[in-house]
Amino acid sequence: MAEQVKQSTGSKLQELLEDSQYTTLPKLGELVKGKVISAAKSIVHVDIGGVTSGVVRGKEIFDGSKEYANLKPGDEVEATVIDLENENGEIELSFSFAGKQKIWAELNRLQETEEVTKVTIVDANRGGLMIKANNVMGFLPVSQLSAEHYPRVPGGDKNKILEKLKSYIGKTFSVKVLDAVEDEEKLIVSEKSVWEEQLKEKVSEHKVNDIVDAKVIATTDFGVFVEFGDKLEGLIHISELAWQRIDDPKDVFKVGDVIKAQIIEISNNKIFLSTKRLRKDPWLEIDKKYKIGDTVTGLVLKANPFGLFVELDPDIHGLAHISELSYGPINNVTDIAKSGDKIKLKIISIDPKNHRLGLSLKALKEKPETSVIIEEKRPAKKTEAKTSASAKDQNGPGAKPKSDAASVQTDSGKQNSEEKATQGEVK
Repeated sequence: MAEQVKQSTGSKLQELLEDSQYTTLPKLGELVKGKVISAAKSIVHVDIGGVTSGVVRGKEIFDGSKEYANLKPGDEVEATVIDLENENGEIELSFSFAGKQKIWAELNRLQETEEVTKVTIVDANRGGLMIKANNVMGFLPVSQLSAEHYPRVPGGDKNKILEKLKSYIGKTFSVKVLDAVEDEEKLIVSEKSVWEEQLKEKVSEHKVNDIVDAKVIATTDFGVFVEFGDKLEGLIHISELAWQRIDDPKDVFKVGDVIKAQIIEISNNKIFLSTKRLRKDPWLEIDKKYKIGDTVTGLVLKANPFGLFVELDPDIHGLAHISELSYGPINNVTDIAKSGDKIKLKIISIDPKNHRLGLSLKALKEKPETSVIIEEKRPAKKTEAKTSASAKDQNGPGAKPKSDAASVQTDSGKQNSEEKATQGEVK
C-alpha cells in the first residue's frame, strides 16, 4: 500500500515537472500573465502562475490605456518582465511596457489582416499628417489621403496646402495600417486604401453612358473635378467640357456649379465624364452655317505666335494662321489684331471631322504687284573696257581713244548728210 502511494505521488510530481508552466521561469522581455495579489497606488504584487511572483512599481504601473487603473486582488493582468531580480529578490514587471507590446502586436495584426481602424490627427506638415493609433504615434502621407481630404490647391501653393492639412487636426480618419515596425517605432497608415475599397462598391453601381447630376468641387488647368452619387468623384477633362476650344476651364464652370454630365469611362476606380456629349455636335451641320469662300466677322479670342483664334459664333471657332494674315512679313501677330478685336476674314477650309476651320485675312486683300529691276553691273564695265581697247588698237600705240561724244557726233553728222540727200531726191 505504501508503495502504491509512493508511486502515485511520484507520478504527480513527474507531471508537474513535465509541465513547463511550473518549471519554466519567466525570461527577460517576456510578456507574462498573472493575478493581482495586492494593489496600492504605487505598487502592485502579482502572482505569476503559482510559481513565482513579481512587482510593478512607480511609472511602470501606468500603461496609457488606463486598463489597470483600479486593480483589486484576483484581477488578471499582463506584464512584461523588465528585471529578473530587484533589490528585494523579486521579479520586476511593467504594465507600461506590456501595454506597448500589446499595442504593436495589435498593429501588426491589423497590417496582416488589412482591417480598418480609426486614428486621430494630432499635427500636420507639408508631407502629411501625424496621427495617434492606440497611443502610438504614426504618419499619414499626403499621397495616402482619400479624394475627399486630398488638398487640391490651385497652383500648388505650399502654404495653402499646409493650411488645408492643419484643418484636419483633431479629426478622426478611418485607415489601414501599411507598415508597423516596433523596433523602429515606425507606423505608416493609409486612408486612400480604405477609400478605394469603398469606391469599388460605389463605382459598381454606375456604368458608362450614365447621365448624372454632379457638383463642381475643383477646377484645374486640365479640367474640372465633380462629385456625384454617394460622394463619388470624377474628372471632366478640358477637351470634354465643350465642343469649342477652351483655354481655361474656369471660363466654363465654377466651384459650386451643379451640372449634368455623362460617364464616358470607368478605369481602375477612376471615373471620367463629359458635358459636351450631352449636346449635339455643332460641326455636324456646319455646312448649313458656313461655306468655303464666305466672308465672316469674328471675335479674336486669343493671339498666339502662330496665329489668331477667332470665334465665329458660340459653337464654332476657327484659326487664322500667321501665314494667312499678311502678304508681307509679320513681326508680331498682335500688330494685326488683339484679343477682343472684331475682324473680317475669309473661310478657306472646313474640316468637320477634326473640328477645324481655316480663316484668312490676306485673302480679302489684293496681292501686291511685284516689279523686277535689272541693273547692269560688272558685265557693263567689261563691255566698256573692250570698247576702249578697240579704240587703242585702231589709233595705234599711244593714241587716245575717241570719246563717246565724238562718236555720237560723227554718227549724227553722217545721219544728217543722208537725210539731206534723201530730201534732194524727193524734191
